[in-house]
Amino acid sequence: MSNHHFLRASTRWLSVLGLAVALSGCAALSSPPVPKTAADSPETRWGPVMTAIASAELYPDGKTVVDLIPTRDPAAIVADYQEQTTTGPMPREALKAFVAANFQMPPENDSHLEEPAGTPIKQHIINLWPVLTRESGEVADNPWSSLVGLPHPFVVPGGRFNEMFYWDSYFTLLGLVRSDRMDLARDMVENFAWLIDQYGFIPNGTRTYFLTRSQPPFFAAMVQLLAAKDGNRVYRHYLPQLMAEYSWWMRGADTLAPGQAALHVVKLPNGMVLNRYTGGQARPRAEAWRVETQLAAQTTRPSSEVYRDQRAAAESGWDFSTRWMADGEHQTTVNTRAIVPVDLNALMFNLEQTLAQAWAVQGDAGKAEAFAERAVVRRHAINTVFWDAAGGFYTDYNWQEGMLSDAVSAAMVYPLAFGVATPAQAQSTADVVRARLLRPGGLVTTTRHSGEQWDAPNGWAPLQWLAVRGLARYDQPVLARTIATRFMKTVEDVYAETGKLVEKYDVEQAGIGGGGEYEVVDGFGWTNGVMMDFLATYGAEVTPSAPTEKEQAVNAFTRQIKAASGAMMAP
Repeated sequence: MSNHHFLRASTRWLSVLGLAVALSGCAALSSPPVPKTAADSPETRWGPVMTAIASAELYPDGKTVVDLIPTRDPAAIVADYQEQTTTGPMPREALKAFVAANFQMPPENDSHLEEPAGTPIKQHIINLWPVLTRESGEVADNPWSSLVGLPHPFVVPGGRFNEMFYWDSYFTLLGLVRSDRMDLARDMVENFAWLIDQYGFIPNGTRTYFLTRSQPPFFAAMVQLLAAKDGNRVYRHYLPQLMAEYSWWMRGADTLAPGQAALHVVKLPNGMVLNRYTGGQARPRAEAWRVETQLAAQTTRPSSEVYRDQRAAAESGWDFSTRWMADGEHQTTVNTRAIVPVDLNALMFNLEQTLAQAWAVQGDAGKAEAFAERAVVRRHAINTVFWDAAGGFYTDYNWQEGMLSDAVSAAMVYPLAFGVATPAQAQSTADVVRARLLRPGGLVTTTRHSGEQWDAPNGWAPLQWLAVRGLARYDQPVLARTIATRFMKTVEDVYAETGKLVEKYDVEQAGIGGGGEYEVVDGFGWTNGVMMDFLATYGAEVTPSAPTEKEQAVNAFTRQIKAASGAMMAP
């Protein structure tokens, strides 16, 4: 960390000690955690061992590999490994023994609760918050763990995700606010501000291997959420972090020539400056090392290009979707960096508007006006560049080819959710949502069935919430209610059958979702948050369906199979 960042973080830490009483009630620690860096990640600290474990497929999930906790200095572990492999790779059983002798398994998230039969879903979610809450001390016990320490308590999504994630957390915050847990909501926003102070941006998640990329920038929306409860002083308090995040996403914009791109910014031939995802590095993601090296071997594209585009897709939060695939079918054609996404730019519009508000609260009318003007310029760009006039909806733009994507996806609701669309565009988008994305169980993510988790038939809680918010904002209450109540019924029915809330749902068959790189996980932070918000508005309108005897038997068998496969994960 640079001296500048250190001084800024230290100064901010002194102010946070007072913030506990003055604003948020956060339970500040006696001293902030020592920040880790990307140089502390498994691929750097114990890379040869990491790649050996991943290549041997000791675990079905690549994330398990990089979440292993070294029990001694990783340099010593690597030295011992290299000494034992001078004549060739370790046999599988020897490698399993080596891992068992030098690493601890990451702790499992267990969201099982001992509750009375028939516990209402709202109470179940409230009961889950303590189960999904972590204290910072838990991540500081082992300096070689990939976890990044945080100064305040935080909520994890659940399942394989035992760290704080960026965009997930906004939707978790919605539920905390509805659960009267403003203390924990404030703690989490303080954690994100601390991350910006340390790294200049908010990482994908609080693991060392996430420290080179971000996720959809929802920090401004978090600040707005707190300000709605705590008043305008929240804008003043977080103004430095809002500015820092904006600067990070806009790096290089001032030096771009028309038709060029750098980092997260693209300047179109007409001079419009918009944002894209880039992912940060030209190597496989540590948590998906085996999968991505195999993917790169299946194409003639340069491996570095494949890795960058995969990381950019991961930065988008939609990992993975045919939305990012040049041929609309295969991951080998992922070209995320060539795409200017409509949803990212709607979020950047919201950040610019929030900065205008924050500078106004600060009393600087000049800067407030400057950011308000930036928001106006971006609104015009979104409503022209991303608007498919023939189809009547928003979609992504390929800046390299100079043409709109043909992908029909739920990303089209973002301009409505953040107030970008004109009334006519909102009406047309609502018609397309109703005709092409509405399903019996809620809003489908895209119209394509690919086996990827961010495609049909899956629906995701955050996209349901954004659609409902946007449609309600543009006087479409019936469609908003339809999406909300259909998704709620899907969640309620799965809860009635399994006692769980899960990460994603099949909204075509109205059940648990599938696809992607890992098994569906429960917990689940953003589903809990969105459900709490929907229950507050539409709760009385939803009645779950009772599972049939056949459905109960199938679900019981499925749970037994998953439990048996989980028991096989240990080396």
